[in-house]
Amino acid sequence: QLQLVESGGGLVQPGGSLRLSCAASGFTLDYYAIGWFRQAPGKEREGISCISRSSGSTHYADSVKGRFTISRDNAKNTVYLQMNSLKLEDTAVYYCAAHRGLGCPADGYFGSWGQGTQVTVSS
Repeated sequence: QLQLVESGGGLVQPGGSLRLSCAASGFTLDYYAIGWFRQAPGKEREGISCISRSSGSTHYADSVKGRFTISRDNAKNTVYLQMNSLKLEDTAVYYCAAHRGLGCPADGYFGSWGQGTQVTVSS
């Protein structure tokens, strides 16, 4: 059974940093592009970053570009999202998702999802 588990969320002050992890079990991430999404209360889910299978291609939403960095360690079967210069508006539940394929899906479809981890930015 494919399973993704996010971790690393928490409470942080504005300007602070967090690193989220997305660990896979039941399958190897080598064959998957991985995306990070977030959903704030009362808002639609937002795709914020994606990394291709080989790390050759990364994508960021304008809202996080220059502050967040996605990376992967296929040997550890884990994808990371380093979040710096956090803002109040980054508060949300963050999810990772997997797409079986070389690159990030053009249609935005990801077949497997984690349960999410809460990130709260507050002073």
